Amino acid sequence: MTAAPVLVAARRTPIGTAGRGFADQAVDALAAPVLAAVAAEVASAGLPIDDVVLGNCMGPGGDLARVAALRAGLGASVPGVTVDRQCGSGLEAVMQAASRVRAGDARLLLAGGAESASTAPHRLWPDSGERFTRAPFAPLGFADPDMGPAADHLAAVRGITRDRQDAWAERSHRLALAAQRAGRFDRELVAVDDVAIDDRPRAMSAPLLARFAPAFASLDEASGSGTVTAGNSCGFSDGAAAMAVTLPELARELGLPALRVRAAAVSAGDPALPGLGAAPAAAAALDRAGLTAGDLGFVEITEAFAAQLLAVSDALALDEAVVNTDGGAIALGHPWGASGAVLLVRLAARMLDADDDRPGLAACSIGGGQGIAMIVERAA
Repeated sequence: MTAAPVLVAARRTPIGTAGRGFADQAVDALAAPVLAAVAAEVASAGLPIDDVVLGNCMGPGGDLARVAALRAGLGASVPGVTVDRQCGSGLEAVMQAASRVRAGDARLLLAGGAESASTAPHRLWPDSGERFTRAPFAPLGFADPDMGPAADHLAAVRGITRDRQDAWAERSHRLALAAQRAGRFDRELVAVDDVAIDDRPRAMSAPLLARFAPAFASLDEASGSGTVTAGNSCGFSDGAAAMAVTLPELARELGLPALRVRAAAVSAGDPALPGLGAAPAAAAALDRAGLTAGDLGFVEITEAFAAQLLAVSDALALDEAVVNTDGGAIALGHPWGASGAVLLVRLAARMLDADDDRPGLAACSIGGGQGIAMIVERAA
């Protein structure tokens, strides 16, 4: 009989804009305090940590998870493995950990993601045909746009206006500021070197956002000037997030509130439209869970660009009143390899505090046309 995996003790660092509070922090130095905090919360169960699974996509190479586990003081006997599904990496790490618990191959894992845009090395991939400072999302012969121009193209293809994108960006900042001032982020945060709050949310207005110039040339020459700006996009960011993935009986023994992993899915599609990738992944996860979009009470989608989020929301016919209700990556930042795990931390905070038993969705669109999604629900 397979076990239904649960997520407990979901924590994250503050998200720092690249070059600011975490400018000198290596990526393992961001991950280690979060791992230590999660491990401390489940330590009284007396179970060994079977593995640490971390997502990362722009780090220094090597096995970040093992290095961070050692730095966190988890002990030399705790292994670690690092996974890369680009900006879906943190969610992929939790999905892999949940699959191992469900299969009976592990009882307690720590999983999440970490990224340091500030300290990520610059590299050259000569086979790409151009000088990239990122690995190619697709080989020569396929579309391989950067995410910004691709978001502009997606907005043109799907008819998502500049006004609508700016309105979403204003909403993201407004909701994040309100959540920060009300202390709704406090319980999930692990301070690192005296950085204790997210530094990006700020007061935005429609007139201010309207002043931003288009940041990217549109890939569709017929569409005219672009609509994606620095104002309706995320920032380059540093941060980490993690949680314990374990058996429901362990959560009950510890008296910890938990989210049960009900379903998960990955998808792939046109590399030219990477911002849409979360939609088919979410649709597949909903189908596996026997749910519709209307059954969801909580949704967290990575706001790399307002255009991407709105395209996914439209494709799934989501109730936008339940999407990113404490703001998203436009306001908080997008630490690539950590962002999928940040979504789950935010879902846990929202769902476990609410008098609402409806399930939640976390979903990411990924460079190269992939998507990843997970459905969670409150465990009894």
